[in-house]
Amino acid sequence: MQVFEGRPDGAGKRVAVVATRWNEFVVKELLDGALDELRRSGDPEVVVVRVPGSWEVPPAVAALLETGGWDAVVVVGCILQGATHHAEQLAGDVAGALMAMQNAYGVPIGWAVLTPEDAGQAMDRAGLKMGNKGREAVLAALEAADLLGQLRAGVVEPED
Repeated sequence: MQVFEGRPDGAGKRVAVVATRWNEFVVKELLDGALDELRRSGDPEVVVVRVPGSWEVPPAVAALLETGGWDAVVVVGCILQGATHHAEQLAGDVAGALMAMQNAYGVPIGWAVLTPEDAGQAMDRAGLKMGNKGREAVLAALEAADLLGQLRAGVVEPED
């Protein structure tokens, strides 16, 4: 039996971090956590791209992926729910677009776009009580990038 598992190693990798400016008080903490984790992971080459809000994330990620050469992309943002279904629809549309790009380009996209009910829940997930989701998204994206690298290197051989 063959078992493949990636490691969250950033050494020698190129990683783009796309961060929204909307709900900056939360996103700043997510971005700081993501960048700190990238430094700890082997200090990859990092580019930070700032966009106005979550709606602008997919075209920015698409532009990055079209240039090629990225090992992973990490997205950090915060969509507070509010009293309407707008936030739910926005989060679903953005997530769907990013999933489609992840599959089309074969580049892992770490997701740290929070969708909390209120600012308190957002801050809990940005480092106060429930870890930092920006940091977690980096770890997941790097691990996925390493795993995909292993699989693409031809290490998977069918058993006879």
